[in-house]
Amino acid sequence: MKILLIIPGSSEVNSKSFYGYSFYAEFLLTKKYISYLLAIPTLAALTPKKHEIKILDENIEEIDYKYIPDVVGISVRTMYAPRAYEISQNYRKLGAKTVLGGIHPSMCPEEASMYCDSVVIGEAEDIWAKLLEDVENGNLQKFYKADEKVDLSRSPVPARKFLSRSQYISDILQTTKGCPFHCEFCSVHAFDGQKIRNRPIDQVIKDVLDVKQSMSKYKSKQAIFIADDNIIANRKYARELFIALKPHNINWMCQASINISQEDELLQLMSESGCGAVFIGFESISDDNLSSMDKGINKKFNYVDAINKIQSYGLLVHSSFIVGYDFDSQKTFRELVDFVQESKLLMPLINVLTPFPGTKLFKRFEEENRILHKEWAKYDTKNVVFQPVGMPPEELSEGYKKIVQEIYSFDSILEKLKYYWDIDFWKRSNELDPVKFKYRFLFAFRMATLLFSKNAKRSRFILQILPHIFRKEARISTILTLMAYNDFAYSL
Repeated sequence: MKILLIIPGSSEVNSKSFYGYSFYAEFLLTKKYISYLLAIPTLAALTPKKHEIKILDENIEEIDYKYIPDVVGISVRTMYAPRAYEISQNYRKLGAKTVLGGIHPSMCPEEASMYCDSVVIGEAEDIWAKLLEDVENGNLQKFYKADEKVDLSRSPVPARKFLSRSQYISDILQTTKGCPFHCEFCSVHAFDGQKIRNRPIDQVIKDVLDVKQSMSKYKSKQAIFIADDNIIANRKYARELFIALKPHNINWMCQASINISQEDELLQLMSESGCGAVFIGFESISDDNLSSMDKGINKKFNYVDAINKIQSYGLLVHSSFIVGYDFDSQKTFRELVDFVQESKLLMPLINVLTPFPGTKLFKRFEEENRILHKEWAKYDTKNVVFQPVGMPPEELSEGYKKIVQEIYSFDSILEKLKYYWDIDFWKRSNELDPVKFKYRFLFAFRMATLLFSKNAKRSRFILQILPHIFRKEARISTILTLMAYNDFAYSL
């Protein structure tokens, strides 16, 4: 059979967000994207070799409906559900069998089933081969549900060879599933469970080597995001992993809980093995909000001390915050901006509280009749889709806009960049993976071409930043990211 696996993109033209990459593509004059979803190349690896496989990622390529497969598999996140449903219905009209899976169909299977031939609920490792066999036998079922969580030792190395590899800025892999916490707003523990499951270290290294081999013709040094929800959930495993990664000369970043700030040995091993950044969900600076969202672990830590400790090992702290919880107000919005500026957090992600299906938050808001609508495309962490406490939705939306625009004003960006340059924060990164002169020159030239646009504030920023681009302390990828965040903030 011919099998087409699809990663759907946004149906909104020129959609901008912290997680979108339209600015990068425009700046780099190419349609590159940050990375891919692991589910799709994993499905490709699970597919028996007798079948023909094609992967299409709508973030970097358009769908060609002239190619009509026998089976279409689509991995669906909530904000992309309407687009996924549209694609599925288009292929059904062409005679293909369509299968929807991923976190949204798993949480809303009855809804998803209205737009496809079959829904996979939960992890697909123990389901996919049987589903394809049923298609061949004309016996495709409406629902397939995983009986138990997958033993990750049986999960294959994703078949990345089917992806358009040169179009991705970074690669992705996963070593662990499950999260021991139960944050109200998060669907991870509902989908992956709270029990920690680890892949064998030798399989992870095999995955790393696969990335290095397949990307060697595109990059001299691989950038990898380890997508574990909390890389130190199993500290013993984490220690073994970091030691095993050290010889392989990769740049990597990860996600962790704030208590990583207490783990000096692990922080040192992470630094030595090539980790450059750690993403931490701070979520709120209000203790009342942290209690409300079941994020009690964060209340035990002084955020500034934790940031300084982690960054003392040369690991940049990426962070996220949520606005719109029940104890938020104009006062807490101001306090958040002040905290970000004073703590010198370089590129925090600010998200509007979003009640995703399957979360305790969604259930609570439904019971309180606070869900405004279920237009899933707007469940994108930048639109207000619920009734806040103490303010109308429009006030929360305006407060969010003011926060991100102040944090990502060009003056704020320049001030923080100079701080990190003055302390030579990226010294080790520049020693291990120096930015070549030709890339600095090309970046400076491209920046100069933007000087004469109608964006006067950006032109002023470019004039201020150009003299610094050739400093060894400056990472041009960081400058580009901050410009993208500014572009998003002022698109609101």
